[in-house]
Amino acid sequence: MAYLMFDIHYHLLYGLDDGPKTIEGSVELAEASIAEGVTHIVCTPHANDTYTFDRELSRQRIEEINDIVGGRLSLGLGCDFHLSPKNIEDLYRDSSKYTINGKQYLLVEFPDYGISPTISGDFYLMIASGVVPIITHPERNRTLALSSGRLDEWVHQGCLVQITAGSLMGRFGKNAESMSHRLLKQDSVHFISSDAHSLGGRPPALAQAHRIVTDRYGQETADRLCIHNPRAAFFGENLLPQPAPKTPKDEGRRSKWNFFGLLRGR
Repeated sequence: MAYLMFDIHYHLLYGLDDGPKTIEGSVELAEASIAEGVTHIVCTPHANDTYTFDRELSRQRIEEINDIVGGRLSLGLGCDFHLSPKNIEDLYRDSSKYTINGKQYLLVEFPDYGISPTISGDFYLMIASGVVPIITHPERNRTLALSSGRLDEWVHQGCLVQITAGSLMGRFGKNAESMSHRLLKQDSVHFISSDAHSLGGRPPALAQAHRIVTDRYGQETADRLCIHNPRAAFFGENLLPQPAPKTPKDEGRRSKWNFFGLLRGR
């Protein structure tokens, strides 16, 4: 088991979205993550047209859970930020409202169908303003599954990528599993997170994902994606130099680049 793992995408807070409905459900999830070696979780309620993100209420929920789990788990706050025009406009007014622990990293989610042709420009403006977009679970997005060239473009532009632990073990279907491993082989992944919602429906499985990545891609890669990079996101630090993303044209070439080291935390 890997210890000191950081899970930066997690629907832990009860009664806010499609995660747990009761505090008991939140505590069950927290205990399951503690048991698998997770020490830090970013609570990320949805921020979309269905669920309004309430930062203060989310903080209250965190305090309630902290009172029960004690000091065995450190809880941070971010959100699952839907890339809608309304959200993006509000982001420019106060990015710390949505980013992980009020720092520079932002989890961004696409709709299942249809991606705005202006999104590259939006990412450019986010990065220029100091926000670092983390594209969540692209392997589960139907549009990107059909054409992942845009994802490659956004990674080269400066976006980061998070895949779901369950995708690596086929919980979201063969296509998501296949795309997850293709992105890993390309060095186009920067984080693995559970995106946990409930023990019965979508449980945390970060330790299992860490073992899979260790077996197939090595301990260094697994630690980078489950420990070191998410730790940096949690505390608002710069990522260490990352492997350069490969494309089909340069598959097999492996080098280090320092682009993400240029990104400054606030």
